[in-house]
Amino acid sequence: MELFKYMEMEDYEQVVVCQDRESGLKAIIAIHDTTLGPALGGTRMWTYDSEEDAFEDALRLAKGMTYKNAAAGLNLGGGKTVIIGDPRTDKNEEMFRAFGRYIQGLNGRYITAEDVGTTVGDMDLVHEETDYVTGISQAFGSSGNPSPVTAYGVYVGMKAAAKEAFGTDSLEGKTIAVQGVGNVSYNLCRHLHNEGAHLIVTDINESAVQKAVEDFGAQAVAINDIYGVECDIYSPCALGATINDDTIPQLKAKVIAGAANNQLKESRHGDVLKEKGIVYVPDYVINSGGVINVSDELYGYNKERAMKKVETIYGKVTNIFTIAKRDDIPTYIAADRMAEERIAKMKQSRKQFLKDEKNILNRR
Repeated sequence: MELFKYMEMEDYEQVVVCQDRESGLKAIIAIHDTTLGPALGGTRMWTYDSEEDAFEDALRLAKGMTYKNAAAGLNLGGGKTVIIGDPRTDKNEEMFRAFGRYIQGLNGRYITAEDVGTTVGDMDLVHEETDYVTGISQAFGSSGNPSPVTAYGVYVGMKAAAKEAFGTDSLEGKTIAVQGVGNVSYNLCRHLHNEGAHLIVTDINESAVQKAVEDFGAQAVAINDIYGVECDIYSPCALGATINDDTIPQLKAKVIAGAANNQLKESRHGDVLKEKGIVYVPDYVINSGGVINVSDELYGYNKERAMKKVETIYGKVTNIFTIAKRDDIPTYIAADRMAEERIAKMKQSRKQFLKDEKNILNRR
């Protein structure tokens, strides 16, 4: 991997490689962009096939956080960490404390949180060495489990999509096919059920499906049948890449709005959705409630304030539809454009500020 060439091509700012022999720590911290503020992004622990795969994942995820944070209206940039190792067998206290010291050494340029393979307990250990960490235990003033807040953000974004597709944001009487019934989507189903929506659900975990059937009167279908059911909204909330060449011809939904990451298998599938007239809400915008919530910890967590910020997802989604129609582009490109325009404005503002300061100094 030609690291510097890749970084230059995608305009990354910094990559930090961390190792601690005693604890077995092997970590890569990628900082993509800090134009809007310090980089915020979680720490993922995974058994990568190669070091190159780990670098690519860290870089890809860091850039994704830049766009997510910018689109969410946060004064934060994008970064991500990957720790190479098996989260089931390789963790130890010394590892996360050593990692915390590396974060502290960045002096606030990067703020971490939990992610795939890491837990609140792991972040508490990081917190022993640095304050630049979110998603820690509530005893330390944290926001706690982010799943209910993420779910609420998806619910709010789905209502905005319904307004675009059906002329009203009411979900009462709408049939919604939910793929996956994990922590986030179970809470989403609760909101949808309370509003009077009809639910169709699927999951590889049969007990999770049964719980949704019992609690919300949902209809259960087989894993591969969820794409072709008669519904108004398809909500992918499990694996990524479920919007692809095989599934798109099956979809009968007018709206796609869900919590899963990387829903489009390829970017071109977003173009296909536009051609078919399906209203698609880009994943990193609609599922940003979690990062909005943990970012509030940086100001001293206030749940009411955080939830009000999460509710702004409705307006963000509406703005994406406005940009998409204005520029005649698919919504996934409109979301990127919304984020890029915000970053570009801040860069221009900084350039003007520095220019003004230089002129003032020259006149003295």
